[in-house]
Amino acid sequence: MAEMRLILYLGKGGVGKTTTAAATAVRAAELGYRTLVVSTDVAHSLADALDTPLGPLPTKLSERLWGQEINVLDEVRQHWGQLRDYFATLLRRKGMSEVAAEELAIIPGMEEIVSLLHIRRQAREDNFDVVIVDAAPTGETVRLLTMPETFQWYASRVMDWEPTTMKAVRPLVKAMIPAVNVIDTLKKLTEGVEELRETLTDPEVSSYRLVVNPERMVLKEAQRASTYLALFGYPIDGVVLNRVLPADAAEGAFMQELTKIQQGYLQQIYDTFAPLPIWQSPHYARDIRGVSDLSMVGNALFKNIDPVKVQFRGKTQEISLQGEEYVLRMPLPHVELGKVSLVKRGDELFVEIGNFRRDLILPTTLAERPARKAQFRDGVLEVRFGPPETETKAD
Repeated sequence: MAEMRLILYLGKGGVGKTTTAAATAVRAAELGYRTLVVSTDVAHSLADALDTPLGPLPTKLSERLWGQEINVLDEVRQHWGQLRDYFATLLRRKGMSEVAAEELAIIPGMEEIVSLLHIRRQAREDNFDVVIVDAAPTGETVRLLTMPETFQWYASRVMDWEPTTMKAVRPLVKAMIPAVNVIDTLKKLTEGVEELRETLTDPEVSSYRLVVNPERMVLKEAQRASTYLALFGYPIDGVVLNRVLPADAAEGAFMQELTKIQQGYLQQIYDTFAPLPIWQSPHYARDIRGVSDLSMVGNALFKNIDPVKVQFRGKTQEISLQGEEYVLRMPLPHVELGKVSLVKRGDELFVEIGNFRRDLILPTTLAERPARKAQFRDGVLEVRFGPPETETKAD
């Protein structure tokens, strides 16, 4: 492979994300890839899934498989410790209490950012063909992925310095803190985050895969993650529909009702994430632990597919500004032409085209605007949003 592949599994806690990531890694190793599966979640469970102790450095599990649980606190201290101390000192000088200064000196999401910087370092060193990431629960991960855009802004506001001022005070800072060149450290970290952003948005290098269960709250969070990943340009190439009960295996009133509820969500999930490929995995009747079990899961999940290769190319949705209107465009290649019906409630948009139904979670920019017009042509749904209703009333 010309460049290392990075596959990140995202999902609400408890959906089976760790098992899915580990099973993908085992399958990739079986196909001949030098594979590292790594957890960036503070609450690590990857070692349990692999049934092998893991540490902060890659642990070899087989000829082509390694596992790793990143020590997030150590990484934060390495990348951010000096800057945190310095920012906290600045904030205290501005009159902030000790505890508040310590808290505000840490940028939200920094733990995950430094974990991904660690993974990117592995890519530069060419140690592996593919790194598969068991990421933190969806909300935290999606927030951290916006960090490359906001990092420089946050850092400059905390320091309250313009670049020219920073250049002028550099000798003073060195004199005050001889062992720590704070400005150079900040610059180096900022550049690393910008390079990380390029890696994470390159569809030939990085792929994001959502793990969902046929449950309402899980589906809602996955929809929200999908919306914001698309908004910031992070390439999603598939969805794992996990823990599906077999339709003919229900016995007893409780299991029958549970199976019925799941079946009601299955088609909704396929409609919601079209045109992304969806890989379905059953609810196994026992714990999945160890490489042998994970091999079974990986083979059943992907069958003849090579999970390391990019499975979908293209945008799942795109938002553009045209005059005073925002236009949301979504490819729906398998939907037959029909009349488009729209209902908008808060940040949710319900779309019907014939027998096709889709519930969309809108970003804040569109949630505050009325959906004016929708049309479906050439396999693409196009929805136009007018100016915010508050502005319309003021006029």
